[in-house]
Amino acid sequence: MPRDYYETLGVKRDASEDEIKKAYRKLARQYHPDRNPGDKQAETRFKEVQEAYDVLSDKSKRGEYDRFGAAGVGAGGGGPGGFSWGTGGPGGGFHFEGDPGQAEELLRNLFGGGAGGFEEILGGRRRGGRRARTEPAGEVEADATIPFETAAAGGTVGLHLDGRQLDVKVPAGVEDGKKLRLRGQGLGGADLLLKLHIAPHRFFRREGNDIILEVPVSVSESVLGAKVDVPTLDGSKLTVKVPAGTSSGARLRLRGKGVNGGDQYIEIKIIVPGSIDARSRELIEEFARHNKQDPRAGLDWN
Repeated sequence: MPRDYYETLGVKRDASEDEIKKAYRKLARQYHPDRNPGDKQAETRFKEVQEAYDVLSDKSKRGEYDRFGAAGVGAGGGGPGGFSWGTGGPGGGFHFEGDPGQAEELLRNLFGGGAGGFEEILGGRRRGGRRARTEPAGEVEADATIPFETAAAGGTVGLHLDGRQLDVKVPAGVEDGKKLRLRGQGLGGADLLLKLHIAPHRFFRREGNDIILEVPVSVSESVLGAKVDVPTLDGSKLTVKVPAGTSSGARLRLRGKGVNGGDQYIEIKIIVPGSIDARSRELIEEFARHNKQDPRAGLDWN
């Protein structure tokens, strides 16, 4: 029995899309395999978080999950014996992925009747695959998580779907939630609609076509200025000059180092020492006397 998806992400059942996405990004960064090499428990947790997000970030799947539970969206079903059934009407239909025995029980609860009726309903409609589901329009949908770098620069990713290996070309700059249509690559020659999810990066984050990198600096570096080496998306490193008097939260721009001609921004984060010795305290107090400052002056709440 899979864990409750809301519990997995640590959100309430009425959580908004933004709350779900925020919780997912936090947990995905925490349990990402790159941050936990060789940690099987973290790897398992990462997969659970990804599975929960794949369902709760999709309005249709979330609705089925809220109504029918994990069985309604095929969570944990997967593999041979899974199936999809629909009414065939435009935009309608009920879809279930999982063990046929679970389906029979679910349909009996919904519609009543004997097992023979279910065999007639389900006849010829069973198929394999964990996430893909047949749509009335002859399309098959599936979800795939791709690396952050591939989404930014483009490239080819290998996917395993319904026992087949597919090589999918991802265009540069693709955004989270984008759907790619792969003609004739679905079951029975149907089109495959592939919904892409972008895995979080260990230290970059993306805002449209811009890349944001948070860079810690010391108090002295922010006051006096400094030069710091920072990574870029293409794998190179650049030396960036931090001007004297730079405040925490300030952004420095690296033109053209983002996605599809976007920029990379260096976001300054000032790190204050946790403790200082007596002499350092004297110097800071002297500094304060010589540099009168009220950073909250002019604020509305003052």
